[in-house]
Amino acid sequence: MSRLFLVLGILMIASGLLWAAQGSGLFPYPAQSFMIDSRPWIGWGFLMVLAGGLVLWASRWRSGR
Repeated sequence: MSRLFLVLGILMIASGLLWAAQGSGLFPYPAQSFMIDSRPWIGWGFLMVLAGGLVLWASRWRSGR
């Protein structure tokens, strides 16, 4: 179960960084995406990164490491 949380946390962090990069315009792909240069997505992305970090922490806590 902790391995599932580990993978989930990593995916959440990766998607959050992608959202923040698209929201800031640093990663403008695909070109017609509604997220590009849309400032709210920077905040949503960093919230997702934070949530992913909490899931990673919980996975380590549950495994007893």
